[in-house]
Amino acid sequence: MAAAGEAVTLQLGHYAGCVGAHWWGLQAAALRSPAEAAELRAAALLRTERAAGGRETQTPRLVALELKGGVGALRPGGAAPEAPVAWDGAVAAYLEGGSAGGSAPRDGGHRTDDASSARKGGSGTAAQGTSPAPSRLAVSQEVHPGSSVRVWSDYLNVRLHPKSVYVIHQYMHDGDCGCLEAFGQGESLLQDPGCIEELEDRLHFYVEECDYLQGFQVLCDLHNGFSGVGAKVTELLYDEYSGKGILTWGLTPVTSNEGDFQKNFYRLMNTALGIVHLSSHSSLFCPLSLSGSLGIKPQPPVTFPYINYDASLNYHSSAILAAALDTLTAPYRLSSSRGSMMHLAETLNFSGRKVVAAWASVPFPALRGCSLPDTLCAYQRDVPWKLLSSCREQKVSCCFAQSVVLRGICKGSPISRPGKPPASPLHACESSEQMLQRYLHTAFPGAFSTSHVLEQPCDTLPPYPQFFSPLLTRQGFLLDKPPSYSSAAVESIPVLAALQSSPVLRTLLCSLHRDLQKLNVRRWASFFSAGVEEGDFQEALEELRTLSQCYETGFEADGSEDEADSD
Repeated sequence: MAAAGEAVTLQLGHYAGCVGAHWWGLQAAALRSPAEAAELRAAALLRTERAAGGRETQTPRLVALELKGGVGALRPGGAAPEAPVAWDGAVAAYLEGGSAGGSAPRDGGHRTDDASSARKGGSGTAAQGTSPAPSRLAVSQEVHPGSSVRVWSDYLNVRLHPKSVYVIHQYMHDGDCGCLEAFGQGESLLQDPGCIEELEDRLHFYVEECDYLQGFQVLCDLHNGFSGVGAKVTELLYDEYSGKGILTWGLTPVTSNEGDFQKNFYRLMNTALGIVHLSSHSSLFCPLSLSGSLGIKPQPPVTFPYINYDASLNYHSSAILAAALDTLTAPYRLSSSRGSMMHLAETLNFSGRKVVAAWASVPFPALRGCSLPDTLCAYQRDVPWKLLSSCREQKVSCCFAQSVVLRGICKGSPISRPGKPPASPLHACESSEQMLQRYLHTAFPGAFSTSHVLEQPCDTLPPYPQFFSPLLTRQGFLLDKPPSYSSAAVESIPVLAALQSSPVLRTLLCSLHRDLQKLNVRRWASFFSAGVEEGDFQEALEELRTLSQCYETGFEADGSEDEADSD
């Protein structure tokens, strides 16, 4: 069966880089498995090149836009100090040079710890071994303490092609001034001929070497000026690559700007304008965040029963989102299917519903040794997943359409007992795919559901953080009780994830619309002076309201507007 084709990934912004770094680490971990056992095609995301000595290596098919000072080990002109070569030793990541914002490697290839790790007495050096690498992508086995991570290259454990990273020198990644704060600033960047030429050159490099390009994956910061960059990038892709899929993920870290009204206002404006513009030029758009709210009022971050993560660390939150993203994108990366990005989008975006919500169970709570039908029967009242799109979670079994992936579960058929009826309708199913489909039909009656079950789990080896409950086995399954011995590191986990076209999105979109209506935007001339006309803003506000109406079910009462207002 012919494969669906390749995808080119774009990372726009620093938090997008954080999620991307973990996502590429997951691809590297998957390459350690025997190729014949892989259910997900590495070639969908990775390109193959022949290095010195004739050895084949694989690098991400990636274009990443980052600001000055946000790249760390990766020099501005490319993604490695030299052209990619086959390296059988460990890989060291470098911390960025201090006040100058430079990115030159230091200490001849050893990791440089920051002050917090130095106080703890850590040596911070990468072992220089000569043993063969565990996969065709060089992988560091160092566990990175979250407090010592400063930029995403600190835990990027794959080598990138020199065409991958483009550093925007007009703005600084961090600091009190010179940052890319507003949507209009981002739009203006992509109106500069030099910037457009750089971007197009890198895109053409990857597109031209594809056998069949199925589309683009765009990971874009939603909370800062990169939302404006993303708006122009998706418009360019839409115009130049007509008919190709564009799946855009609007990423927001868990922020703590409760006392800074200006930062909250800018974040709200960037988010609303980003959702409107990114969704209009994408086949599908999904806001993805562990933040409890994208509105003006902060809400507690999402929690997971078997993960103890620090929401203030991008290193932690981005790892969870990467595991969800790797699972959500599986339908167009399957070795056994020709399902494409456009096919996935078209199953969800009908009736103008181009915005979708993401749900995930990380890890999926399955008892060790328990069969799939027994596990699903235990969660018939509530699907054990959490909403990752910053809407107020509603315990209703209602959605218009959904794409669901369950991975890391044995696909063996249930054992039948002659003369005894099945314990449940799920036990009567002949395959794991039928079980999941029947489960979804019961949990979401009337919804159009597509589903996939994979045995291939989500790998969680370093540099993925070890923030898991001691109740998990090395394969991520639940124990009946805490072990009496020190538990081993969790090497992989089962994950359940879904993209849904759901009424919960009306809550998110209405909430953003009403928050913006309440604000006196005339007080914030600085935001509009960056390039957004007030008339264009009012037009986007109306588009946001129209978009929210696409998710009405017909059962909303007059008080539902007040519900959205209360978020």
